[in-house]
Amino acid sequence: MEVSDLSLSVRLRRVRTETATVSVPITEDLTRPNDEGTGTQPDVDKIIDAALRLGQGQSIAWEKDGEPEIRLHPDQTASNRKPIQ
Repeated sequence: MEVSDLSLSVRLRRVRTETATVSVPITEDLTRPNDEGTGTQPDVDKIIDAALRLGQGQSIAWEKDGEPEIRLHPDQTASNRKPIQ
């Protein structure tokens, strides 16, 4: 067999990054006691969780951020669907 007769399929993945800004109202359930114990302060982890939930909404305006990135797909399987070892 000559080298020119050979080919190998490599699975790729194209990933497009999109960005959006959401506004998270700071409510009591998104705060924690402050270090001095005299009041409350925003809880960053809870705010991030709330922002991620808001990002799931249908009304969020997502904008493309740059060009797609081409990467090697993590699942490289042969055409017969057996994993390549």
